[in-house]
Amino acid sequence: MAAPVLLVFTRTTDYRHESIPAGIAALRALGGFGIHAHEDPAALEEPLDRYAAVVFLSTSGDVLTPAGRERLAAYVEGGGGFVGVHAAACTEYGWPYYGDLLGARFAGHPPVQPGYALVEDHDHPATRHLPPVWEVTDEWYDFRTSPRPSARVLLSADESSYDGGTMGDDHPLAWCRTQGAGRVFYTALGHTVEAYDDPLFRAHLRGGITWAAGR
Repeated sequence: MAAPVLLVFTRTTDYRHESIPAGIAALRALGGFGIHAHEDPAALEEPLDRYAAVVFLSTSGDVLTPAGRERLAAYVEGGGGFVGVHAAACTEYGWPYYGDLLGARFAGHPPVQPGYALVEDHDHPATRHLPPVWEVTDEWYDFRTSPRPSARVLLSADESSYDGGTMGDDHPLAWCRTQGAGRVFYTALGHTVEAYDDPLFRAHLRGGITWAAGR
């Protein structure tokens, strides 16, 4: 049986992360999934049902055409998986549905620095392998609102462990939720090139993708 395939979309019309090639390489190295990496928005205008999940890997700005928006919404509502990594939260600000789909939108971040991510939910494939307090170096995204009302929060930031956080005691970093018949997973981590060589972060991605794909 052929491996399930992920559509990994990396188009940017705003800030472009240097870590995107490392992210694609890490997803290929996970095994268990075929990877179709695309920058062309036409890739989202085609039928998406053949994909186990669509992954927005540090996309930014408006990256979809109107037809692509319709395809993606129909795919997720019909049971498809969606995964957002890092700057996926800085994407499609002009499309209200996308904000609802992801659960929260990016607001800002302090300088890259080490800090502590706290596991809120160990009973999920994206977090069950992690220590209760996970030291990571990242941009520590802040969000306009907490996704908690509609999402199951898996990881949160300990703002006392780094400088510049603005969300206080409720600062989700990774979460999952359902949208229609589909599954959505998002992680704010993944800014640095080095992150994609970290076995813990790779396992975090694998678990989130596997869950979203319903595997």
